[in-house]
Amino acid sequence: MEDVFDYIVIGGGSGGVASANRAAMHGARVLLVEKARMGGTCVNVGCVPKKIMWTAAHLNHCYHELSFYGFENLSSPKFNWSTLKKNRDEYITRLNKLYFENLENNKVNVLQGNAKFIDKNTIIVDQKKYVGKKILIAVGGRPLTPNIPGASYGINSNDFFELEKQPKKIGIVGSGYIAIEFAGLLNGLGSDISLFIRSKKILKNFDELISEQIKKFLLDSGVKIIENSNIKEITSSGDSKVIKTEQAKFQFDEVIFAIGRTPNTDTIDIETTGIKLPNSGIVNVDKFQETEIKDIFALGDIVGKYELTPVAIAAGRRLSDRLFGEKKDAHLKYENIPTVLFSHPTAGTIGLTEKQAIQKYGAENIRVFESSFNPMFYAFSNNKITSFIKLIVKAVDDIVIGLHIVGDASDEILQGFAVAINMGAKKSDFDLTIAIHPTIAEEIVTLKNFRIGQINHKDNNE
Repeated sequence: MEDVFDYIVIGGGSGGVASANRAAMHGARVLLVEKARMGGTCVNVGCVPKKIMWTAAHLNHCYHELSFYGFENLSSPKFNWSTLKKNRDEYITRLNKLYFENLENNKVNVLQGNAKFIDKNTIIVDQKKYVGKKILIAVGGRPLTPNIPGASYGINSNDFFELEKQPKKIGIVGSGYIAIEFAGLLNGLGSDISLFIRSKKILKNFDELISEQIKKFLLDSGVKIIENSNIKEITSSGDSKVIKTEQAKFQFDEVIFAIGRTPNTDTIDIETTGIKLPNSGIVNVDKFQETEIKDIFALGDIVGKYELTPVAIAAGRRLSDRLFGEKKDAHLKYENIPTVLFSHPTAGTIGLTEKQAIQKYGAENIRVFESSFNPMFYAFSNNKITSFIKLIVKAVDDIVIGLHIVGDASDEILQGFAVAINMGAKKSDFDLTIAIHPTIAEEIVTLKNFRIGQINHKDNNE
């Protein structure tokens, strides 16, 4: 006999778990199915282990500033990759356990296995059928591997976290945020990094300020950027991997691909529900996360909107509040989503880029306030890291429509300003706010001079 649930959630990542827990708290009978480790990409092979690695590189950076502040007799530190990996993996295992405990406390039924659809209401796991009155698909995505000869000699971003030893010389292929974060943290931990990009530009979806300044920081820190690189083949020679482009050959201890991700929607026989997928594998949903098939919902990386853990969590909780709670219009608004690039230094962004603002309102209708400065942290340093701020404002009503920050602490600074911008803050509200001195964030409320919006034309062909 088939087991019937009010809500079946396929996928135990952050979004699926959040939605399952919230639905159960509303009294729904919930089944969550996950085929791998609980917590999905973020906990196991994404933001959590990445931030731990970033912190290690950041601590190394801070160490090199100690002598300027009067610390003497500093012995040269030796980084132990194995110790960091062991401690990181143990931390993640604790998080996996915590996810299970929270689901158990909320009386969510959990199955470890690979769910597949039989029809729009029924899934099968280990040859047993389960019926859901409502079903959520939250299966996340996986890294892409390029279709080139010898691609199997490289590793992807998931594999990176399994490395038992630190590669000393690494080729990273990609220009998006994962590639840039890996390049920064590995360089900060002492590896020799070469970054292969297909044009001259990195971080194409970010504001020009972030794209240009992060590229400059990478180059200044010793990362080699191979532009316009059309990789033809990867070969292996002993313990070395060789990247062959049209122009040259490059030898490395390891090659990491960070060229994008693809949805896992091809693993669950989704076509049996009647849902039609484009070639991208993205599931189309309305503002309530509902697919074209009634009572089947989707969220997270598979819907093609902001592949961020907090976005999936927020969408999942709002969905369960609407389906099983009292909030009949609850849904996530995919606007003014703040996000941070854990580069070295970090970069934070919310709202429209300057290019987007111009396209939406016209160059003459926006004002751009900018600042660059050296934080006091580098008062004595011979290796100052400049911070940059860009604030984009609508001229007609003074409302802030974009904020972009590059520099130390931008990851922490952005959160508070994101609240203000989501509340419709005006530039005059920023001006009336007393600055906290001396801080980096005070620059955002003391911006005075502005210019009219303009498009940077030098990268139009990239």
